[in-house]
Amino acid sequence: MRAIKLTLREISLKFIKAQAAVQGNRLLFFSILLFILLPQLAEAQRSGRAQERKLTAPDTLQVPPVIQNDTLAIPSDTLALQDSAKIVPSSPILSEITYFAEDSIVTDFETNKVYLYNKAWFEYGKMRLDADRIVIDWKNSELYATGVTDSTGTILGNPFFKDGDAVYEIRKEMRYNFKTQKAIIKDVVTEQQDGILRGETIKKTADGSIYLDHGYYTTCKLTEPHWHISSNKLKSIEGKQVVSGPFNLYFNGIPTPLGLPFGLIPNTPEEKASGIIFPSYGREQVRGLFLRDFGYYFAINDYIHARLTGDIYSKGGWGAKAQSVYKKRYRYSGGFNVDFQKFKSPETELNPVDYNTFRVTWNHTPESRGTGRFSASVNAGSTSYFNTVVNPNNFQNNITSDLQSSVTYTKQFSGTPFSMSASAQHSQSVTTGEVRLRLPNFNVSMNRQSPFKNINFEPLKTLNIAWNFDFQNSITNRIQSPTPIDPELGGTTAPSLIDFTPANFALLLKNANNGAQHRIPISSNFTLFKYFTGTGSVNINEVWYFQKLKFFYNPVSERVDQVVENGFNRITTYTSSFSMTTNVYGFFNFKKGKIQTIRQHIQPSFGFSYTPDFTNESFGYFQNVQTNAEGATRLYNRHQGFIYGGAPQGESRSLTMSLRSVIEAKIKNNQDSTSEESTKKIPLIENLDLNTSYNFAADSFQLQPVRISARTSFFDRKLSVNVSTTLDPYATTTFTNNSGATLERRINSFAWNNGQGLGTLRNASLNLNASINPSNAQNPGELRDELTNQFMQQGGVMNEFVESQINQIVTDPSQYIDWNIPWNLTFGYNLNYNKQSTGTTNITQALQLSGDVSLSEKWKINFNTGIDLQTQAITQSMIGIARDLHCWQMNVNWVPFGRFTSYNIDIRVKSSILQDLKVSRRRSFFDR
Repeated sequence: MRAIKLTLREISLKFIKAQAAVQGNRLLFFSILLFILLPQLAEAQRSGRAQERKLTAPDTLQVPPVIQNDTLAIPSDTLALQDSAKIVPSSPILSEITYFAEDSIVTDFETNKVYLYNKAWFEYGKMRLDADRIVIDWKNSELYATGVTDSTGTILGNPFFKDGDAVYEIRKEMRYNFKTQKAIIKDVVTEQQDGILRGETIKKTADGSIYLDHGYYTTCKLTEPHWHISSNKLKSIEGKQVVSGPFNLYFNGIPTPLGLPFGLIPNTPEEKASGIIFPSYGREQVRGLFLRDFGYYFAINDYIHARLTGDIYSKGGWGAKAQSVYKKRYRYSGGFNVDFQKFKSPETELNPVDYNTFRVTWNHTPESRGTGRFSASVNAGSTSYFNTVVNPNNFQNNITSDLQSSVTYTKQFSGTPFSMSASAQHSQSVTTGEVRLRLPNFNVSMNRQSPFKNINFEPLKTLNIAWNFDFQNSITNRIQSPTPIDPELGGTTAPSLIDFTPANFALLLKNANNGAQHRIPISSNFTLFKYFTGTGSVNINEVWYFQKLKFFYNPVSERVDQVVENGFNRITTYTSSFSMTTNVYGFFNFKKGKIQTIRQHIQPSFGFSYTPDFTNESFGYFQNVQTNAEGATRLYNRHQGFIYGGAPQGESRSLTMSLRSVIEAKIKNNQDSTSEESTKKIPLIENLDLNTSYNFAADSFQLQPVRISARTSFFDRKLSVNVSTTLDPYATTTFTNNSGATLERRINSFAWNNGQGLGTLRNASLNLNASINPSNAQNPGELRDELTNQFMQQGGVMNEFVESQINQIVTDPSQYIDWNIPWNLTFGYNLNYNKQSTGTTNITQALQLSGDVSLSEKWKINFNTGIDLQTQAITQSMIGIARDLHCWQMNVNWVPFGRFTSYNIDIRVKSSILQDLKVSRRRSFFDR
């Protein structure tokens, strides 16, 4: 093994040092040998000096090959090399050269070449060449590399060339000029981002661009790829794209009629890529032939990218989309998208389609820096968008029933307990069309302060006070009619729904609901009787409004009407409370059986609260109004329906009672009875809550309904169970109203005193959720975290595209297939029961199923469906089939019924840069 590390100026000096290193005890031997060989050496020197001047190399190096190996026999010539620095020729080489060969290194000074044999390599700067045979031509600054043919005719040690980040696997030979950094390569394979380029002859230029003769491009990394694009001429421009002349698409080496006169394939890092976005194409029965998502991608700079695309339909429809993402490191990141669609079918159509619809999304996420923070999450659009524009790649969007948006700015004032926030919130129901906009929503708050923290008396030491101010302005398209207001007297309180459009904005502003609220909570915590924790509090609340209601009896229509009075008015209320809580622990040990211990934690709490009576007309919060000709009166709240509500009605002296319990079991682990994991805890009841209250000041219905909720899980938390109910302890009786209908009414008597059991169930719910698979896969949240961590550990940078891909994997099984799990089943069962005070009951129950099954190593079926058990109808369903084709993946998705009936078939290249290269046939729900 010999490694030679040299530059042209160091060749002679290293040779001198090697000769001078001879030990002193061998001088005698060398002297005798010198006298014997002196005549031959002199003759050899005379015959080679003319050649030495021609090569400008020192004479001692021009030794016949037979004698050259015995370099120790020429000590007398070593002095002649001391001036070798003056005769080394000038060279374009600017950095250190390193080369190595496992078998041998042969230097031919007559031709000024070096030959490297067997597992040789050559390094110069960022360039490295590996091959079994390398020839270094110092005169022309060239490298030649090839493999070696063995006795069986097999070529071994083919060249492997790396220049910076570019890697070339060479099947025949290559020539490389390390002065000009140009290369000629025969039969080479190189990887360009996610793709593979191969050509019979390649020319590489100094800027890294390569020209291929009779080449092909593919993303399949097999020796015999499943598919490729073949062209006589290909050019790869480093950092930009791969350009081809006329090309054909091949499958398994078989040419297809698919091809184009030219091709452009991006070969640019994602953050720097700009170029044309090629459309997808197809046909719909109603809208005709279409081209979708044709446009241009703008990599404007390192901070912002944009994408402008359009859709066009042969029967008159079109669409325009603008998408952008932005990021400033250590500051913020986000994205903004707008989609507008317009379609109008021909007038001759029997069922004409005419709509304009749009959608706007915006997300902005700041980094944790400074005292101010601005964030946004906007998802808005016309209510018809998801009912008319179907995205077959995102099934979940089409069953979205609500849109939520929020834009928030928060500010913490350094060195003070104060902070502020300003926000705009938007909610929209796709089902009903109701839109609610809270703009602005302003808040200023003071953190809890302890003015007596240095006093030793505990109730004063822990006394704290805070302050909070809110201002809200709510705009909605659900307009409340000013009159009439009393449904029992022939009126109606049902609001009307108008379109949320600029034309109606004046009316929407006029009916806006706004107000401001001050809250001052004062509280203190302290220990009582060693085992109890006491909490005393006083809450002062003041609400500001610019309107109030005035009620009057209308003798003509014999009903109560209302008018709105403008002007500033305020509502000041206060409440006080005191509560005690403690913790009780119980243990039940078992000497036999698998269960070792059952542990129960009980947390009882008792409290008393007081609220004064604010119904006196001297406060101005309520109005006592005549309701009929006989003179009967009723108390009306003058701020009912306002954004913060009105003052509480009636005095309250309530005793509150609550009980929280957790039950766990410790069982023996049969698999390991010696280590610390010999036992394990399992939840029997993860949480059980009961709470109610009793109002001593009320003249009737003093005991409030009892609320009960429980949560637990089974089978190592694979199945979760949630139960909740509300029990009304009062009895009911029936009566007949004016229309002859029989209704129920509560009476001021307990149910058990009237033979009606413990009371009436007013509402109840049961939720069962389970995810089952043989690999104990994570829930969606855990899967999202794991995918994010894996991506970042591999050096990736999170951006809008990556986050959307991860969310798509987690939420949409039709787009991502985990081939390692043979099957997976997720189901949920929901049961809801509601009984109103009039006796009207409503029951809903539904079963949701989703999952996938691997039919073989490459085939998988996934599904998403549900059953409305109350109506005995199947809910929106989807069936998908996936086939792993190595470098391709086939997906077949089918929505068999419902308003989103459609199917699509995609055979897609797995590479992210060739997602538009697909064989696709889609038929949407318009085609019925």
